[in-house]
Amino acid sequence: MSSDPFGRRTFLRGTALAAAAPAVLAISPTGVASAERFTPFVDAYRTNNTDNLTPESNAAVRALSGMSELWRTGTEWDNGTALAPKVLRENIRYTERTTRRRTVDEAKQSFIDDRRHKSYSMIRGLGPLAEAYREGAQAVTSIVDAPDGTPPGKISDTLPDDAPVGSALGAGSESSELGPVALLVNTVRGPHSSSNPSKYSFNYPRPWRLNDRNEVVDTGRVDEFGFPVYDSKVVVAPQLLRQRGDDPSGDGGFPSGHTNAGWLAAFAYAYALPERYQELMVAAADLGHTRIVAGMHSPISVVGGRVLATALAAAILADPVNAEIKAAARERAVDYFTTVTGNDDLYEAAHTGDDPYGDREENRRRTMPRMTYLSPVDRHDDSSMRAPEGSESLLETRFPYLSGRDRRAVLESTALPAGYPLLDGPEQWGRLDLFTAADGFGELVRPMRVVMDSAQRGFHARDTWRNDIGGRGGLTKAGSGTLVLRGANSYRGGTRVEGGTLVAASRSALGSGDLYVAPGVSLGATLGTTVEVDGAARIGRGAALDVTAPEQRLGGHHTVLRARHVTGEFAEVRVNGRRVEAEHTKHAVTIRL
Repeated sequence: MSSDPFGRRTFLRGTALAAAAPAVLAISPTGVASAERFTPFVDAYRTNNTDNLTPESNAAVRALSGMSELWRTGTEWDNGTALAPKVLRENIRYTERTTRRRTVDEAKQSFIDDRRHKSYSMIRGLGPLAEAYREGAQAVTSIVDAPDGTPPGKISDTLPDDAPVGSALGAGSESSELGPVALLVNTVRGPHSSSNPSKYSFNYPRPWRLNDRNEVVDTGRVDEFGFPVYDSKVVVAPQLLRQRGDDPSGDGGFPSGHTNAGWLAAFAYAYALPERYQELMVAAADLGHTRIVAGMHSPISVVGGRVLATALAAAILADPVNAEIKAAARERAVDYFTTVTGNDDLYEAAHTGDDPYGDREENRRRTMPRMTYLSPVDRHDDSSMRAPEGSESLLETRFPYLSGRDRRAVLESTALPAGYPLLDGPEQWGRLDLFTAADGFGELVRPMRVVMDSAQRGFHARDTWRNDIGGRGGLTKAGSGTLVLRGANSYRGGTRVEGGTLVAASRSALGSGDLYVAPGVSLGATLGTTVEVDGAARIGRGAALDVTAPEQRLGGHHTVLRARHVTGEFAEVRVNGRRVEAEHTKHAVTIRL
């Protein structure tokens, strides 16, 4: 089996925000501070209904409250104000460019994804298992293709006339062979998962009603379908011209409801079949992008839909009332697909055959830009993003059937506790938590191994298990916490300890390249381990060396660091917290106990 059986390592480098998303839009210092006064989203998601339209009353509106830094809702649907003109201008211009450059096939696909049940659309993320799922779940749709032009009226997804008895739209019938999975999808997309309260709250118009100054300018004309013509360069897909909303006051553009629905379904399928996790996330990102292609939504609205869905999925999957539904869905999925494929290796079965998402590099290439759509940064503070309570439940969904020591191992090394800094925070560990969650999966029945590719630009990390780190890049330890490395680490770009403590827990733990220990920070080691550095070791002024040793092994001389060339000296060397003498030579650091 591959050391990265789910093939998520590189993919997750670009899509880490898929799991971290609930914190993304809450970017203001005021919003973050005020959020601490409220019940955590995971416990308050049931407040998401149309009776609650304020951040104070609705957890979903609160999760998206960063939008209030970009857009001030007006007294009417058409008189809001852009507070971040640079961001919102590019937001609309991106939509203009996308709609003017789309192909005929892209326009048709945007129609299909607009009109078809989103839970059905996400089945395509199951790849080689998709058709077997449709059959087992009795999932059907009437939207199988798109017209060449504008259809004569409204189009809705309905049961086809020739659908087998018992069939259902969306994820399928809850009484089918895959009923427990359909029930899980429907539960995640349940009564508290709507985007409408947030749409009503923010009242950000659809892009086809906006110019690039984010103004609504009614020209006074109507088009051939009877819709008002606005001063906008966004071109709605011809197949959708009659599918537009008639009442602009109730047809807000933020967040994207279709995107929210697609991601919710994808998370639910991924819980039941984590073997297709990465591919389902790409399928959800694809569906979200078709909303821009269609001219129905802008990038910020699509990002908002993903953020909302991620928060909701975390909360609903963490809700104890859904525990039996989750367990039944996973158990039924394993039994059904193992039987119909005749393959006891479900991961292998899920990746054998025609797969529209089989090219991981292509998945990564097109999905990375869709995490933010490369929007310009317009932040007013330096506060770090932090994970909301419940975000760890999304990481748990990748291992729904583990128990005992294996389960504890995963949660200890991957969970994001509430308030934990993400990506650009002072600890800079969120990214590895996601890597560990993805890549440790296939090896849990064996000794835990985390395989990370540091080839791009290195990574910031925290992990307490064995690591095999391969790649051309280097390892940077930042933040105030402790990073423990075990195993053979073969990265070639060198090691930098810029904050906290880096502990080498096995021989040659730092791999190749140079070692740099910044002034005032710590390098750690375990007695009996020699920190081997193929290159030079540079020790900054005031840096410390902390050695952990069993009491029975205290005594004698021990080489704790060896390098081609050592410059600088540790200001203090401690063994089990007690200061000891150390000898620094051109090639090594030795302690005497």
